Amino acid sequence: MALKIVSTSEAPAAIGPYAQAVRAGQLLFTSGQIPLTPAGELVTGGIQQQTHQVLTNLKAVLAAEGVTFQNVIKATVFLKDMNQFADFNKIYATYFGEHTPARSTVEVARLPRDVFVEIELIAAIDVESNNY
Repeated sequence: MALKIVSTSEAPAAIGPYAQAVRAGQLLFTSGQIPLTPAGELVTGGIQQQTHQVLTNLKAVLAAEGVTFQNVIKATVFLKDMNQFADFNKIYATYFGEHTPARSTVEVARLPRDVFVEIELIAAIDVESNNY
């Protein structure tokens, strides 16, 4: 199976030796996104502002392969402080609506650039309709 490296200027460029996402057959695996703007500037503010930026970045990476949050089958969320879970979850829910992919959420000791949140996704790609 051939792998396709996915990249878009609508999300921040990788800041290390990794891709924004990799497509393997009918699956798209995103790298973890942190709250950087497409220009690479760190979003200040609290968990809600940072979550918005992370999900905006992920939306752009998904769109580069013609899919949306409705195609997401698994999300992995890394939070700096699990006490911020409720505030994070309010923003997360606005991006996914009624669609509820599988999800793991864990508290971690530290994230890159000392941000509050990082999220990675796995999405399914339906080549017939790009819709699940």
